Amino acid sequence: MEKCSVIVPCYNEEDALPFFYEEMNKVAASMQDKLEFEYIFVDDGSVDGTINIIRSFAKEDERVHYISFSRNFGKEAAIYAGLKKAVGDYAVMMDADLQDPPTLLPEMYEAVKNEGYDCAATRRVTRKGEPWLRSIFARLFYKIMNKMADLNMVDGARDFRFMKRNMVDAICDMGEYNRFSKGIFGWVGFKTKWLKYENVKRVAGKTKWSFWKLFRYSIEGIVAFSTAPLVWTSLIGLLFFFIAVALLIFVFIRALLYGDPVDGWPSTICIITFFASVQLFCNGIIGIYISKAYLELKNRPIFIVRDEA
Repeated sequence: MEKCSVIVPCYNEEDALPFFYEEMNKVAASMQDKLEFEYIFVDDGSVDGTINIIRSFAKEDERVHYISFSRNFGKEAAIYAGLKKAVGDYAVMMDADLQDPPTLLPEMYEAVKNEGYDCAATRRVTRKGEPWLRSIFARLFYKIMNKMADLNMVDGARDFRFMKRNMVDAICDMGEYNRFSKGIFGWVGFKTKWLKYENVKRVAGKTKWSFWKLFRYSIEGIVAFSTAPLVWTSLIGLLFFFIAVALLIFVFIRALLYGDPVDGWPSTICIITFFASVQLFCNGIIGIYISKAYLELKNRPIFIVRDEA
């Protein structure tokens, strides 16, 4: 019988894990004639009782395996670690808070098994329960990424995916340190079926994604899969070169016609400040790319395992 590896990244999810485990077991029981399941919980350096709950699952259920990080390395590292450990013919990634409904698994399996797809992915068609500002910026991010990068990123896409072994292997082969899974999924390709569903609230606990963390994550995605910002810095530099030449000609002609009054220093200071800010902005963009290259060259491990079973 074919096996499916269920990968569950966890960070301070002690309240949600019992609900997830119970719901997942119900779905696994309904599919036991089709698939054998294994659960891979990845504890991303939790500071609550998450790892103790996972260990209790492992003691009672031989299907349960886990990886415990030495510290918090982030969800991207947890996803990568889970995919590396998975041995199933299929792999599915799910959040422990039940915002990724396990009840979709039978439909996802049918799409991959019988409909000719390599992957069944999910996307939210509504964002009920989210702050309106976060929803606006999320939609804006997907529009920007699709225009800037050679990727097909679907608005509302989740990390909740059911994949064949060949797609999992392709993702694992991309061992880059600066990881952006949504971009990696699109970059490796493969035929994907998109399943729509309405947003589901967390069953317990609180979200770990603040607005600032999501903003940083979006910057990671843009830098990882697009060099457009570097092109923009060149275009901005060229644009302001012509503006500077035009201003120089204007100042020269004004001096010939009206002399050279000294009362224009406030506007001069404003212009200098403006150009300096543009230079710093462009240098900042270049600096982000250099920093990412620096981290890749260090060749540090993506995660460090403290304990696993």
